[in-house]
Amino acid sequence: MYIYDEYDHSILRQRIAQFRDQTARFLAGDLKPEQFLPLRLQNGLYVQRLAPMLRINVPYGMVNSTQLRKLAHIARHYDKGYCHVSTRQNIQYNWPDLTEVPDILAELAEVGMHGTQSSGNCIRNTTSDQFAGIAPDEIIDPRPYCEIIRQWSSFHPEFAFLPRKFKIAVTGSTQDRAAVQVHDIGLQLVLNDKGEVGFKVYVGGGLGRTPVIGVAIREFLPEEDLLSYLEAILRVYNLYGRRDNKYKARIKILVRALTPEVFAQKVEDEWQHLKDGYNKLTQEEINRAKGFFTAPAYETIDNTAAQAALDAQAAESIAFGKWLQRNVREHKVAGYAAVTLSLKPTGVAPGDITDSQLEVIANLADKYSFGEARTTHEQNIVLADVKKADLFALWQECKAAGFATPNIGTITDIICCPGGDFCSLANAKSIPIAEAIQRQFEDLDYVYDLGDIDLNISGCMNACGHHHVGHIGILGVDKSGKEFYQVQLGGNAGNDASLGDVLGPSFGAEDMPAVIQKIVDVYLANRTEEELFIDTYRRIGAAPFKEKVYAKAH
Repeated sequence: MYIYDEYDHSILRQRIAQFRDQTARFLAGDLKPEQFLPLRLQNGLYVQRLAPMLRINVPYGMVNSTQLRKLAHIARHYDKGYCHVSTRQNIQYNWPDLTEVPDILAELAEVGMHGTQSSGNCIRNTTSDQFAGIAPDEIIDPRPYCEIIRQWSSFHPEFAFLPRKFKIAVTGSTQDRAAVQVHDIGLQLVLNDKGEVGFKVYVGGGLGRTPVIGVAIREFLPEEDLLSYLEAILRVYNLYGRRDNKYKARIKILVRALTPEVFAQKVEDEWQHLKDGYNKLTQEEINRAKGFFTAPAYETIDNTAAQAALDAQAAESIAFGKWLQRNVREHKVAGYAAVTLSLKPTGVAPGDITDSQLEVIANLADKYSFGEARTTHEQNIVLADVKKADLFALWQECKAAGFATPNIGTITDIICCPGGDFCSLANAKSIPIAEAIQRQFEDLDYVYDLGDIDLNISGCMNACGHHHVGHIGILGVDKSGKEFYQVQLGGNAGNDASLGDVLGPSFGAEDMPAVIQKIVDVYLANRTEEELFIDTYRRIGAAPFKEKVYAKAH
């Protein structure tokens, strides 16, 4: 992974000193709240329902054990002993004291972490596939390009005050695990017929108040043109994006207003002035970025023997076998596996992790995965490089720490925003709904029979829980001061991205477990052999689900 050099550290020191002064001036009354607002946002600080919220960037999800221990320290000494993994692979603290935020940022800078541009109308943290670099279906490792984008976009003066926030995602695998089609810019690494590396470029995706699937405006962009083309897109957006109405300021609105064809042509026209300029990537620079992501010291392992031993252990322990089935993925290096540590045990807010658990993960990373871990879009943690011979021992340690819930990809592996318990924007609570649904589906054998189901919950239309692209999506709504929940079906964030369809009128909180059970019952009654929920929904449509859910009891 990329390690900050003295140039990075120097910038961070200057930034923290600047923000420390800004905070002091605000607290002294010399800066008005509206003046302090953009300054705190670009340092990752929000004002929430009960306290400030501080968002810390985790670039493309990569974090090392030293950083994990620092995050644990921050949670213990400056917060209430825990933090939260967001859907953008970042870390959020819900209870920092405003007066201590500059000190928190200074401590984070010691280990190459910061909140810069994690908020505000700027280019946010670039996200990627949590299995980047190790996935068997990977064409090209996207992380070097994510790092190039990070360095280019950090403190870029032209894009510090965009019409609205801006998010970029990059994937390099045949299966999109980075949700590139619902980002302002989505980049899919591809090879052309000559074997040359490039990008398929999606623009104008996004969720929130106006959910949109992005459109491809270029089928193949040569890798050396990455930054100049991104700059052309951002310049067009900066020039034509609306600033009079924040609800219509995202690039997705501009792309729809101009039409994708007109927008793409404006980008091409702008790019002609940029493509051969200073932003053109040299092979030397690309190789420099790739040099940060070399393979660790993998051992030569007899995979057949390792797998046989693993199968024998699974035969002796049903619980271990279930964990292998759901939480362990194949690795491109023989004898290794990628392990997802579940942050979704019933009774815990999805994505929450305590200070002691962070330290356990740091120790596990050092012991089993070359000192590195990864945060995921699904609000879990991955150890990417575990020897198959170590899986049983790792599982036992995960059980003791609360990470071994074997539910990855199931209906209880819920993506969930903090909701009304914390967020000042939320219309309804999310966390209690997630717990109630998890308790409805406590029978793991039943859950496994359901297969892969993405269930996503958002507490408001800002869609931080990505409910629009859940196979089952739940949106908290306000009705005369009371909390209700709207259900959507048929969303998907992968290769065949789609937005969910609203099922009908909303439900009370107490009804939600039974509603989800009825939806599952319709799926079970109509699926063909091996057909997943999303496939059944697309085949039979919403009508059978609606009929079952809204049927009056006799």
